Amino acid sequence: MINKLSRLSIVLLLLSTSMSCENDITEVREMAKKSVNVEIGTNIDSYLSLEGKAKAHLTAPKIIRYVGEGPRRSEFPNRLHVDFFNDSNKIESRIDAQYGIYNENDQKVLLKNNVVATNIYGDTLFTDELWWDQIAEKFYTDKKVTISKNYRSDYFVGLKGMTCNQNLTDMKLFIIEDKSYTTYKDSTAQSSAQPAPQPPPPAPAPVLKPRRN
Repeated sequence: MINKLSRLSIVLLLLSTSMSCENDITEVREMAKKSVNVEIGTNIDSYLSLEGKAKAHLTAPKIIRYVGEGPRRSEFPNRLHVDFFNDSNKIESRIDAQYGIYNENDQKVLLKNNVVATNIYGDTLFTDELWWDQIAEKFYTDKKVTISKNYRSDYFVGLKGMTCNQNLTDMKLFIIEDKSYTTYKDSTAQSSAQPAPQPPPPAPAPVLKPRRN
């Protein structure tokens, strides 16, 4: 009787060990499925092209790329800078941010923390969070945004965000703050007998040069 009980105990122990091993292997396989491969690069210098033409030039000190089974994305944890080109391959605008993450599936970049965009006409955008849609070639946000135009002669604040194209020439702000203002010429300052003098020609727009890290 003792021998039979001993043999039964050994069989139960072996079965328990086998089931435990199978459970462990299953868990490992499930974890492997969920695992994410990570690639890290430094001193990033990359061009975005469309139909053979360079559309943007991105530089960043570091990139972390996640290439697992989930959505592929690239993270820029230590700032990034992007120059945007027109059809003549001249820089027409640029943007800087302290952090960015690129979603490869929908080709959108989320820019965060001290986001500043400028163009050759002296227009500047300030915000803490901004989406860059590469396919639509536009920026948008639902966060508070400050826009200064014409080298800060005009000033606007969008309390609920805005949308605009990449060169910042076509903007739409949502709920403009009361303190925002723009300047207008006084039409009553000149007498009707004396026509107003013609303003001097505007200074040529400055040429933006590529910035290197």
